[in-house]
Amino acid sequence: MEITSIKQYKGKTYEVELDSQKKLYLHIDIIVDFGLSVGMRIDKNELKKIVYASNFHRAYQYALYCLDYRDYSAEDMYQKIIKTYKSEKLCLSVIRKLAGAGLIDDRRYAERLAGKLVESKKYGYRRVKREIIQKGIDENIAEDVLIKYNESYSQNLMELLKKKYYRYLTDSADRNSIEKAKNALVRYGYGFDEINCAVKEYFNNTE
Repeated sequence: MEITSIKQYKGKTYEVELDSQKKLYLHIDIIVDFGLSVGMRIDKNELKKIVYASNFHRAYQYALYCLDYRDYSAEDMYQKIIKTYKSEKLCLSVIRKLAGAGLIDDRRYAERLAGKLVESKKYGYRRVKREIIQKGIDENIAEDVLIKYNESYSQNLMELLKKKYYRYLTDSADRNSIEKAKNALVRYGYGFDEINCAVKEYFNNTE
């Protein structure tokens, strides 16, 4: 195949025509990296390398664009770009480059997510750990970043009882209302034992 034309298409993207028929749209960096020029002949293997490099460049730039708006775990980012670029090999390479540059970091991501879920949403250990793992974070990392919050859960639990579920706790003999509060706290990720202790402490303090 012979390159019969190279002309600017849009911004830094150029239209590269092969044999006056097939057209590729390549970033200027790809053209420079491969030394492409009019009249140059390339075989199928070289064309595959060019196309792969072009797709990698686009996927990487897309990942950078996404990171401008929020942080991502490695798994989150992989799922984001695989939808468009399909190639597992290419997407994993993009993830490795992002990680190597410190642009994605699962521990940092887990720490930020843990802080949001524990400090802002007042979730219990079980739910926070589950949500972190669902983001593709290794379980050991999830457990490690949650150590610092060991003393926060009981405080958060009591705060939820006082500010959100107090309306169910007006009468210590009203088992139905108390169970509603307890079930809600289970959904928050708290265990039955810690919920029962917190409810008992709540009534002791209010009485």
